[in-house]
Amino acid sequence: MKSSRSDILDIIEDEDEATWLVTYADLMTLLLVFFIIMYAISSINLIKFRSTLASIQFSSGQTNSGIGLLEIVKTEQLDKKVSLADLTGLKSREDEMLGDIDDLIQKKQLGKHIIAKISEGKIYIQIRGKVLFDSGAAQLNDDAKPILDKIVGIIQDYEEFNVNIKGHTDNTPISTAQFASNWELSAIRATTVLKYLIDGEVSPMRLTATGYGDLLPLVTNNSAENRATNRRVEFVLERKTK
Repeated sequence: MKSSRSDILDIIEDEDEATWLVTYADLMTLLLVFFIIMYAISSINLIKFRSTLASIQFSSGQTNSGIGLLEIVKTEQLDKKVSLADLTGLKSREDEMLGDIDDLIQKKQLGKHIIAKISEGKIYIQIRGKVLFDSGAAQLNDDAKPILDKIVGIIQDYEEFNVNIKGHTDNTPISTAQFASNWELSAIRATTVLKYLIDGEVSPMRLTATGYGDLLPLVTNNSAENRATNRRVEFVLERKTK
């Protein structure tokens, strides 16, 4: 009898020691489902998402006949997309920087002269040529310096980004004692802006400057307005690779 009782106690103890596996397995399953759902709703239908939230009754733990989560995930026709950042309220550093640049543009009323956007994880700031330089010149205008000072401040706030400065011209030929072609002009303009950023204590290790001349027009050079659009300096800000 004692032996039998001892065996029973051993079995009970073994079962007690193994109960943690059930909790562990449940936790792993819940985490897997959570990440699958988070991935699936990174871009969803906003209207259906709101409808689903409205259908959930948190007070009693019951739901009425609303739209199911799986239906949202399977939705193929997306009327309006929202990102995971929109749902969580969290913003990436790229989004934060773009917001700071947009604030600068609005406060200085520079919407006609400066354009900022995000593309493929990079921040692009386009400044029309006449804002920074006179026609055919590579010396900064006095009016350009306050604008560049603000941009320097933003660049300093986001030290994890490198900055590539790109100079562009229209296709009007230039041949002067100082600049033999549009390529030289665009390169000197990009370098001039780079030097200004260094004077503003931006680390030279974060900066590069490139001149493209008229090789990369935004629009066709078939009018004075279009040529003015193509004369520009671009800042391309990209997160440093580790």
